[in-house]
Amino acid sequence: MPQEIADIKQFIEICRRKDASSARIKKNKKTNQSKFKVRCSKKLYTLVLKDSDKVEKLKQSLPPNLQIKEIGVVSKKKN
Repeated sequence: MPQEIADIKQFIEICRRKDASSARIKKNKKTNQSKFKVRCSKKLYTLVLKDSDKVEKLKQSLPPNLQIKEIGVVSKKKN
């Protein structure tokens, strides 16, 4: 079951739980939104942010044992 979280501190506490297995960061360029999704054993928790400064700070504060995958970020190809 998915659940949306509005508080950043509560989201970080959820990320530090033992049953949190992976995190996805999805960026939408049209609306300048970033969605942080954390998969736990029973629920998928989502946090939506519009401020790019908060996005960078939250990205750095995620625990290192969490598997993080960024979606929607275009990387430059090497020719």
